[in-house]
Amino acid sequence: MSAQMKLGAFLMPTGHHIAAWRHPQAAADAGINVDHMIAIARTAERGLFDLVFFEDAAGVREARVELASQAARSIGFEPISLLAALAANTQNVGLVATASSSYNEPYALARAFATLDLVSGGRAGWNLVTSASEIEAANFGAQGLRAHRDRYAKASEFADVVARLWDPANRTGTIAHEGESFMVAQGLGIPASPQGAPVVVQAGSSDVGRDLAARTADVVFVATQTFDAAKAFYDDVKARVKAAGRNPDHLKIMPGVSPVVARTREEAQAKFDELQALIPDEVGLALLASYLATDALDGLPLDGPMPDLKASEGMQSRQQLVIDQSRREGLSIRQVAQHFAGARGHWRLIGTAADIADELEAWFTGGACDGFNVMPAFFPGELDSFVDLVIPELQRRGLFRTAYEGSTLRANLGLATPG
Repeated sequence: MSAQMKLGAFLMPTGHHIAAWRHPQAAADAGINVDHMIAIARTAERGLFDLVFFEDAAGVREARVELASQAARSIGFEPISLLAALAANTQNVGLVATASSSYNEPYALARAFATLDLVSGGRAGWNLVTSASEIEAANFGAQGLRAHRDRYAKASEFADVVARLWDPANRTGTIAHEGESFMVAQGLGIPASPQGAPVVVQAGSSDVGRDLAARTADVVFVATQTFDAAKAFYDDVKARVKAAGRNPDHLKIMPGVSPVVARTREEAQAKFDELQALIPDEVGLALLASYLATDALDGLPLDGPMPDLKASEGMQSRQQLVIDQSRREGLSIRQVAQHFAGARGHWRLIGTAADIADELEAWFTGGACDGFNVMPAFFPGELDSFVDLVIPELQRRGLFRTAYEGSTLRANLGLATPG
């Protein structure tokens, strides 16, 4: 059988579009409605997705209250706790959550994910991130945001400690780690799950982020908007994996994609246009400025060009992606903000199931990815549309499974079992 793509369902309470909460079909309380979350996880499992994924930020994402109240992303469960509820209400789909290496301790995090992995029968995954927000830093007594390279140095040690704690040989006894940032004496005292250890996901695209992923990750999430950029990233990271002494097939690279799909192109475009019309200028601009970690857009004419931006200590790869797109397509600040609000810099597709499948197939068969992290514009409607329309089309082409290969996340992703 030819290779088949892997799919993650990136679950956001009301949807990935910044104005999704204003859509007539949206559940206004989605972020704190566990039944809603269970329902969309079950929909992903019905679609045979490899995993569901939740991001996280330890703070309100927008400092200005009048804007935070319009974005909906500021309200939501702590994801590891939520995944425990989803584990009890699903059987096969993987369960992945973000937890920052900046404001956690490796022992506590390793213990929480190892427990989730055990109670779910081997379906847990950890998305390792470094926190890039001044708002988060202020919630943990930090004196401002750590420099980008310092954050990744700490993350590298953090990942090494967690890997040792999850090693089946170290589950009891001592590990005696004494490093630059952490000291850990004992093993977890928790037996390994059927998959051996939780899957490690990484999402950094900077040079140090790529190195960390190549050395420690099983899955990489990335934001790319063109085939050439995706192919270059794929080839570079796979080469780094090989240089690190690992099998490149044991790292799955899954770019984010935000599809709006319908039975006709006209209907799909109308669905997207309806969402775009719901974005207030100030909300779109605030989201863009937040991700770029800049106040350089304040007071500039919205119909003018994007200014040159100084490199920040925030999400450097995302900043460069936005700048490159604005130059490539000649977009104004308003146009960049509106585009960014639709998928936060990720690849966006609008069309029929065949249109969407054509694009996904071209990237996959062209060697630009191992699959995709699907980011529906709003829930539950767009996830239902993808499962009901796009999944059958991918299956018809032999590009996606018709049944789960195994009962663990590693088995379904085709990853080796540690130990």
